[in-house]
Amino acid sequence: MAKLYAALALSSPLLASAYTWSFTSTPTQCANVSISVDGGSPPFQILIIPYGSTPLPNAIEARKIQDQPFPGTSSSVSFQLNYPADSQFVAVVSDSTGFGSGGTSVGVQVASSSDASCFNATQNVKPDFVYSIVPNGVVTQCEASRIWWDPTTVEGTPKFQGVIPGGESFEIVEGAITQVADEGTGFNWTAPLRGMTTLLLVGGDDRGNGTAGSTLYTVSSGINDDTSCLNSSSPTSTAGSPAGGSYATGTGATTGSSSSGTGSSGGSSSGGSKTNVGAIVGGVVGGVVALVAALLVGLFFVRRRRLNNKEKVRPDLLTDEGDEGGATELPQHYQPEPFMMERSSVGGLTADDRRNSVLTDAEGRPISGVFSESRSGTPDPSTSMSTSTRKTGPMRQMRAVNIIQHADAGPSTSPLLGEEEPETVELPPAYTNIRKDPATAEASA
Repeated sequence: MAKLYAALALSSPLLASAYTWSFTSTPTQCANVSISVDGGSPPFQILIIPYGSTPLPNAIEARKIQDQPFPGTSSSVSFQLNYPADSQFVAVVSDSTGFGSGGTSVGVQVASSSDASCFNATQNVKPDFVYSIVPNGVVTQCEASRIWWDPTTVEGTPKFQGVIPGGESFEIVEGAITQVADEGTGFNWTAPLRGMTTLLLVGGDDRGNGTAGSTLYTVSSGINDDTSCLNSSSPTSTAGSPAGGSYATGTGATTGSSSSGTGSSGGSSSGGSKTNVGAIVGGVVGGVVALVAALLVGLFFVRRRRLNNKEKVRPDLLTDEGDEGGATELPQHYQPEPFMMERSSVGGLTADDRRNSVLTDAEGRPISGVFSESRSGTPDPSTSMSTSTRKTGPMRQMRAVNIIQHADAGPSTSPLLGEEEPETVELPPAYTNIRKDPATAEASA
């Protein structure tokens, strides 16, 4: 029965005691920070653990874990915070009922000040002894890890705590201490933590909590996602207001509260987060711009595809629009026609002077629809076409035309006897048969 009661007390510290605590001054670089506890069972103790990266140049880590007991049975304490501005820490408050019984804060940011005498910004701090974990850098849900150390560097018996920012903190129960080659002295520990939990593993000895420093881990779910060690009381990160509330980085005190064991807290937080209107507006505008750009790109490709697929229909200029069955001859608009000139009276041309004329009957009237051309200029009746295939009206009567090509210069040829004098069109000389002056030829020779 006694063992059962002890197990219940360890799994449910809320049954043993319940209290709240808060910062009564803003944590500031090299200034005193004050903490007040309401309720609980003294003596009280607060553990300040560095959290997050260092803000100092060259990644110098000047922060050490501060383990600060409350004086006697006092419910308040004030001490110097030896951390640089813009750095963060996690605070764990404990009382006589056990480690972390007051709950654990989230990351608290340190305010700036002109005093920087409490730390060395050019030298890294070192723990009093070093511990290691196998496999290196991994803590896996419900799987065993080995924590080991060099016994020659330890005073007394090492002890370890698990700290979950904004959640529960707990003592790590040490198993059987064994010696392993190349791994020194240590014990196996199965992490009863859910995957993706943020864990600060803190090591210490008889010189105090945190004398071996701390290491930050993110618990892995493992390949098999083993949940056999988990239950409703397994330590987890707790959403909502953490122990001590949220802490302002400006002036003035910030208050908050926490209930023991569970890591949950009540009370309002001052100096909390503000809604970043600029970021929200920027995100909305950026999303709208991206959507419009995507639509424009889509329309461009759709239009381009339509243009590529569109058939370019070109009209066939040689197709007669009136022939539905397809014409075998040129349409009316493209059939060749002779150049015709009106003649004033009936007459004719000699065979040598006729050019591109039409056939006429015995009375000098043109035969409709007939066109002929030969080398001698004599019309060829065999080339006549039926007037049914022509779509033009009757031809006008032609008159004879003489075309004279001058070799150099001189009068035109006289008309033949008995024929009407044709109209004469004179062309300029071609100057292709000009004889040279004998005198000029002798001079050039």
